[in-house]
Amino acid sequence: MNEYFLTVYEANGEMVFEEKIEAADDQAAQEVGKKKLDEKNFTNHTHRLTRSGKLLLFHV
Repeated sequence: MNEYFLTVYEANGEMVFEEKIEAADDQAAQEVGKKKLDEKNFTNHTHRLTRSGKLLLFHV
């Protein structure tokens, strides 16, 4: 399992959510990350999903 970090920001740059995700690969992590964003109504917030210096998902 790999560790990923999902981080969500307000428009002013304030971090409002951060969670560690464990997944078998990058694709699985993206699926879990998108599901969490939907569950918490953060889909339209600026967010990113990273793994060890690798940016996997980004939305402004």
